[in-house]
Amino acid sequence: LPRRPRRRSRTYIPATMPEKVALIGSGNWGSAIATKIGVNASACADFDDKVYMWVFEEYVKEEDGKWVRPARGAKPPEGKTWVDEGYTPLTQVINEKHENVKYLKGKTFTNNVVADPDIMSAVKGATLLIFVTPHQFLKFDALQTAELGPDCKAISLIKGIEFEEGGPRLISGIIKDSMGGMDTSVLMGANVANEVAADEFCESTVGFATEGAGAVWQKLFDCPTFRVGKIKDVAGVELCGALKNVVALGAGFCDGLGYGGNTKAAIIRIGLKETAKFARLFFKGIQDDTFMESCGLADLVTTCFGGRNRACAEAFAKGEGTWDDIEKSKLNGQKLQGTITAKDVMTVLKHKKLEAQFPLFARIYEIAFEGKDPKSIVEL
Repeated sequence: LPRRPRRRSRTYIPATMPEKVALIGSGNWGSAIATKIGVNASACADFDDKVYMWVFEEYVKEEDGKWVRPARGAKPPEGKTWVDEGYTPLTQVINEKHENVKYLKGKTFTNNVVADPDIMSAVKGATLLIFVTPHQFLKFDALQTAELGPDCKAISLIKGIEFEEGGPRLISGIIKDSMGGMDTSVLMGANVANEVAADEFCESTVGFATEGAGAVWQKLFDCPTFRVGKIKDVAGVELCGALKNVVALGAGFCDGLGYGGNTKAAIIRIGLKETAKFARLFFKGIQDDTFMESCGLADLVTTCFGGRNRACAEAFAKGEGTWDDIEKSKLNGQKLQGTITAKDVMTVLKHKKLEAQFPLFARIYEIAFEGKDPKSIVEL
C-alpha cells in the first residue's frame, strides 16, 4: 500500500492578536490602576500578559523604614551619581519588589507589570495606551514617533482640563489630536487610589466614542471589586472627573471651618448642578445619565469626603500656609489638580462673562486666589 503523506502539525493562531497594554504614568493613581490591569491582563487571552508602565525615573533609598529621594533640584556630588550615594533607580525597585514604594507603598503589583524608564520602549508595539499623568506634565514629542501597534487606542484617566481661546478643551481631545486622531476614551469614577489598590469595592465609568473601544476598555478594567460601566459620552464623563476637584475645594473649606454635613451636602448639590450646566454649555451630546453614573454623583461625593483636594483645602481654610506650602507638606511629590482647574474654569467664565451663572465655582476661586474669607463659601 502506498504510504500516507505525513500530516503537518498545526499551530493554533488566534483570530486576533492579543492587545498590548502600556501605562503612561506611575504615580499614586497610575500605580493603583496597574494593580487591576495586571490581574486582568494575566487572566484574559485578549490581552498580552505583560503590562508595561512608563515611570519617570527617580532615585530612592530606604531610611528608617521610609523611602526617600534627593531634595527637588538637588544634584549628586561632582564626579558621582545618586547610585554612588546609596540611592537606587525607582524602576529597579519596582521591578524587584513589585511595588511602587514611593507612591503606593505597601500595595503590590502582579509580576507581569513591568516598570520602564524609557517611554519609547514602554509603548513599543502597544495597541492600548493608558494616560495617567498629571495633565500639566502631558507631553507628546516622543509618543508621536513611537512604534505603536496597529489600530492603537487610548484612554485618559487624567482629571483636569485645558482652556484655549476662551473655551475648554478636553484632555482626551488633546490626546486624540496629538496622536493623529487616535480613538480616545476616558475612565472616571469614585476611585480614591489607595482604596482601589486595597481591593475595596468601587465603581468607575468608561466614556467612549466608539462601541468597540468602550467594550475593550471595560474588559481590561472591570473586575469583581472594580466594576466598570460605560456610556457614550466622552465629554460628560471627563468634565465630571475634572470639575469635581473644584467642588472638593469648597467641601474642604467647609471642613476647615468646622461646618457639618448639611453644609457640605449643599455644596455637593450646587457643585453637581454647575458641573452639568458647564458641560452642556460648552459641549454637545451630553447625556443626562452621565451625572448619575460613578463618574458623576458618586465621584463628586467621595472626593468631597476624601482625597487630596478636600484635605488641602481644609488646611488652607485653617490657615496652614499657601497652596504651595500645603502641597509640599501633604502630597509627597504629587500635584494638586483642583486649584489648577479652578483657575482655568474661571479664565473661561470671565472671558464669556458667565461668572454670575456659576456662583459656587466663582466663590471657590475667590477664596483660593483673591483673599476672600473662606466663611463666604456659604454666601452664594
